[in-house]
Amino acid sequence: MANAAKTIAIAGAGSIGCYVGGCLALAGRKVNFLGRGRIVEAMRKDGLRISDLDGRDRRIDPEALAVTDDPAMALRNADIVLVSVKSGATEEMAALVAAHAGPDAIVISLQNGVGNADKLRAELPSRRVLAGMVPFNVVQSPDGETPFRVHRASDGKVMVEDGVDGLVGLLDVEGLGVEAHSDMKAVLWSKLLMNLNNALVALSCLPLARELADRRWRVILAKQIDEALAAMKAAGIAPARIAGPPPSLLPKVLRLPDWLFGLLARRMLAIDPQARSSMWDDLERGRPTEIDELQGAVLGLAKQTGTPAPTIERVAALVRQAEAEKRGPPGLGPDAVSGGPRSA
Repeated sequence: MANAAKTIAIAGAGSIGCYVGGCLALAGRKVNFLGRGRIVEAMRKDGLRISDLDGRDRRIDPEALAVTDDPAMALRNADIVLVSVKSGATEEMAALVAAHAGPDAIVISLQNGVGNADKLRAELPSRRVLAGMVPFNVVQSPDGETPFRVHRASDGKVMVEDGVDGLVGLLDVEGLGVEAHSDMKAVLWSKLLMNLNNALVALSCLPLARELADRRWRVILAKQIDEALAAMKAAGIAPARIAGPPPSLLPKVLRLPDWLFGLLARRMLAIDPQARSSMWDDLERGRPTEIDELQGAVLGLAKQTGTPAPTIERVAALVRQAEAEKRGPPGLGPDAVSGGPRSA
């Protein structure tokens, strides 16, 4: 795969799409951004700023960006399509890829949840579709800041399904570490365990680092992970060890006293102080969340295997209530989310 000759389409120019595409463009890759609304307008006018937790702060001028809201323009010459839309828009994006991308374009899901690559495969049966996983958090600049900025607020390497020669070399660039993995199902379920925290950040309205530093919130996350691990074990799913402790030990680590957790989980707490979750951002902007693809995926597995998941069920219900009320993140305390003081 000759890197210089390949065109990469970012199918969903949101936080993740702009960060990934921005790093690729800065490395000299040919990148087409497909988006809509305020982000496209901001990038056309003032360009794109890319920063990260490691201290990089780079800018791409508007004339150096190929950004459009026209799917035909973005997709028709693409060799690689990186799908980074929210899970609820997966089928819609698949239809656009089917209509406008070439038959040999490789499609990669860089989305939350465990089922989006399968959704893409179902809609694109004649195309090569790979699963991917983005481990880090990306936050957008506040409305009105120019140029539009995306900031990688935590660490980790993107993982993509193994099997395409040269793909990692194409995508692995400065600010964007990428590696191949042979068992993406295990990787995606492992990521889902920590993504169960997205809802707690959204419900609490706390920055991620502050929320994780509070044992009361970590205990709720630990209970969710316990329930998820039980359902996964019953279904024969073994989550991969990506970074940090093995998934089976996560609940014990999360339940440690704050001082000890802070010592042992420095990597987990290496987060920008202002970073929150994409689910918080969805509630803030009155958009549908990905609760059905995160907590909902575990609830589906729990129902299938007959394993209880009361904590996950309550968290999901609170997020759906906040979605329906459209008043933004509700700012709940840990007792309100857990249903009252309980033993750890």
